[in-house]
Amino acid sequence: MYIPSLNELAKVGDSRYTLAVLTAKRSRQIIEGSKPLIKTNSTKPVSIALEEIVSQKVTYIRNSGKDIK
Repeated sequence: MYIPSLNELAKVGDSRYTLAVLTAKRSRQIIEGSKPLIKTNSTKPVSIALEEIVSQKVTYIRNSGKDIK
């Protein structure tokens, strides 16, 4: 089982909170039946999601927040 280091994850996301939310959302998609975007030996959704994030198969777009009132 591959466990990415915090240094590897820090290169991908701008904060730990962003990484946690991104991992949770992708994990839920996998649980609901979405196919993994990478080849992996992992069976756990969180591990798969983290591997996808580190390999930059899953990304995010930061909302500017200007439309929130």
